[in-house]
Amino acid sequence: MLISDLHITRRHLPHWTARDATYFVTFRTKTGELTVKEQEISLECIKRGDGIYYALIAAIVMPDHVHLLLTPHKEYSLSRVMKGLKGVSAHEINALRACAGHVWQDESYDRIVRNQASLLRFLNYMLLNPVKKGLCDDPWRYAGWFCNLEEFPLM
Repeated sequence: MLISDLHITRRHLPHWTARDATYFVTFRTKTGELTVKEQEISLECIKRGDGIYYALIAAIVMPDHVHLLLTPHKEYSLSRVMKGLKGVSAHEINALRACAGHVWQDESYDRIVRNQASLLRFLNYMLLNPVKKGLCDDPWRYAGWFCNLEEFPLM
């Protein structure tokens, strides 16, 4: 990544973006927790965008937050990808709930994945998250976990 490719913006959180970057992204529910069905809806929305808007490496949907590792396609900025993901999943969750309103907090936390070692740290963190929260004993069997080894970049 060339420094000239780096673009920095800030709302409440800093956002660093760069052309062809892979990102670790976290976003949280606005209030409360998602039901198991709502977590399934969220994961399916995330998986549907893979190959169209981004290359999805891994995703984990927890009751009150989501972690992603992805590389947006050249035509889509990270902010556009996140707006789409949150919008579509919120629409589907609200349809299930028979209500309207915000499901997700406006802003997401994002980090550029700089090398193979940091990618592995993020993957490990994501994988072990439901175990740390007491949601399962075997993270590979956690229903909200998805890892696409075909998209695993060898940096």
